[in-house]
Amino acid sequence: MQNILFFSSNIKLLRKRKVRTQDAAADALGMKRSTLSGYENEVAQPNIEALMAISKYYNVSIDTLIKVDLQKQSEFQLSQLEKGFDVFITGSCLRVLSTTVDEKNNENIEMVPVKAKAGYASGFSDPEYIRSLPRFQLPVLSKNRKYRAFQIIGDSMLPVPDGAWITGEYIQDWTTIKDKEACIIITLEEGIVFKMLNNRIRSEGKLELYSLNPVYKPYEISVNEVKEIWKFVNFFSSELPGQLLNGDNLLKIIENLRTDIDLLKKKAGKE
Repeated sequence: MQNILFFSSNIKLLRKRKVRTQDAAADALGMKRSTLSGYENEVAQPNIEALMAISKYYNVSIDTLIKVDLQKQSEFQLSQLEKGFDVFITGSCLRVLSTTVDEKNNENIEMVPVKAKAGYASGFSDPEYIRSLPRFQLPVLSKNRKYRAFQIIGDSMLPVPDGAWITGEYIQDWTTIKDKEACIIITLEEGIVFKMLNNRIRSEGKLELYSLNPVYKPYEISVNEVKEIWKFVNFFSSELPGQLLNGDNLLKIIENLRTDIDLLKKKAGKE
């Protein structure tokens, strides 16, 4: 009986999220409105043909429709589901993100301090490990995206200072990453690194990583080595009290640094 309850509430929730009336949804599904109403109100059970039609219409697997209580999922989880990232459909190809929510089912921003970096590289997919991390909320960020904060060390990404906290947005589809985007990359070999990226996934199956500090040389990694990517959103640091630097500001700083470097090269060439 519990499974039927999930199905009824799930299809009603999905319909409302698509902003469809029962008439419109029933017409798209090729059934009478009264039939769909019966499914949503738990007075009728669908046959396999109806289940397949509803699964296709919402792009959600039958297993998810029946077994998962979607009302208990966060906005981020629902938006990922609606984009086609359904574990029952995509199987082992899906990168399933372990996450935590608050008492209102809002996604937390988990914090990965320096002392937890080694553990995160191996425990990033372990729900128990993720639940052990400190967490906070930033209400100004989008509810249908997932964020996590990582503390970085070193001077490879100056002007982002040593010890700063980088807030990153979880990227499910790595092919959407644009060149010159700053990202947190997690690999088993190197752990957590904060770098600028050039996306070579489609052409070579690789990512080129480089630092803002020219002392550090660029290098490439195979996409097969990557476990997670988080796109830079902002950072905060004790060295910048009260200041939150976002992506636009960082890009302006990067362009200014490049201009300064070009001027220095031209000056050196004349001497």
